[in-house]
Amino acid sequence: MCGMSVDVGDLLLDTVPFARTLGIVFESVADGRAVCRVPDRPEFRNHVSGPHAGVLFTLAESASGAAVLSALGDQLERAVPLPTTATIEYRKVAVGDVRAEARLTGVREEIVAALDAGERPVFDVGVEITNGDGVVVSALTVTWTLRPHRPVG
Repeated sequence: MCGMSVDVGDLLLDTVPFARTLGIVFESVADGRAVCRVPDRPEFRNHVSGPHAGVLFTLAESASGAAVLSALGDQLERAVPLPTTATIEYRKVAVGDVRAEARLTGVREEIVAALDAGERPVFDVGVEITNGDGVVVSALTVTWTLRPHRPVG
């Protein structure tokens, strides 16, 4: 995890309380990848008995953030990761627990090089959401940037 001693899932749950509210569980986070899931709860369901679109989006966006932190967490002293755009495809109604797997599609070295050059890197994270049977129910692309911290003073 690029020398990070912190648990990325715990860090994300501490800094993004809404992810905690949904009960998101981080199964694995390392090397630009993250897997997390959210339990099926009646209060999260929509009018067709699947998880509400907001639940799916939050799960996927949380997984993408964890993937970013696992690859680029060592850059937090000089830049803050921010999502800039996201597209989501709803393919099937999800039933039961859902799981998101996120993968950084940008190259870490190129992202860090852009930051070194004084640029604001932009890169994508792909996410697939599957149901309990492993069927892909939604797919997302979340575009992230690293915004350099502004000098103090």
